[in-house]
Amino acid sequence: MLEKMQGIVMKTQDYGESHKIVTIFSNKAGKISAIAKGAKKPKSRMAAVTQPFIFGDYFVYLNSGLSTIQQGDVIDSLRRIREDIIKTAYASYIVEMTDKLTDSHSPDQYVFNQLYQTLNWIAEHEDADIPIMMYELKLFKKGGFAPTVDKCVNCGSKNEPFAFSIAEGGLLCPECKHIDPNSIALPNNLARLFHVFSEVELERVGTISVKPGNKKLLRDILDAYYDQYGGYYLKSKRFLKQLDKLE
Repeated sequence: MLEKMQGIVMKTQDYGESHKIVTIFSNKAGKISAIAKGAKKPKSRMAAVTQPFIFGDYFVYLNSGLSTIQQGDVIDSLRRIREDIIKTAYASYIVEMTDKLTDSHSPDQYVFNQLYQTLNWIAEHEDADIPIMMYELKLFKKGGFAPTVDKCVNCGSKNEPFAFSIAEGGLLCPECKHIDPNSIALPNNLARLFHVFSEVELERVGTISVKPGNKKLLRDILDAYYDQYGGYYLKSKRFLKQLDKLE
């Protein structure tokens, strides 16, 4: 069945002398793998629309296994990402996590929109720490292991100040903090940010300002939380750590 869809190129691999197998996260079909015939030829139109992080319109013959890209047109090349090693590393990280935490042929318009918005932010801004954390929290929800960040995970209380418990999977109120001696105390504004980041779409956010110390605390908590519940090793995350860009 030939379908028209918008999609973001997640990754590619060579196939034969002149073709590529392209993994696309699409609005209509979710994550699909499709062959792009002739995409390795420099003058092929397929070469332009099958580069990593391209956002485009695609006509795809959908199959339960390997689909076929019939035609494609670039909507947004996100060229600045591919021209900068740091931006490429950021984008590779969120795309790899999306690949790990989404099922094939399972469309999700919300995640699709947030992935594009985050990639666009990375392309246009130098500091992408907060948008990446916002997207991570949404992906945790998609993966079924999101922390409870709007109330106490144990009793449901909204009493502050909260602490964050990796072991319990979210916030603990003052009365329940004793449950986890290793819980991490949070300033009140930081506990609220967790909830905002998990619920608010990036396109609704203007200037994002978080103190460096609080940003690092958020980063450390999300890393520890993913290590506990995520279950997938991410090569791109290791590279970011080596660049000291995900701390």
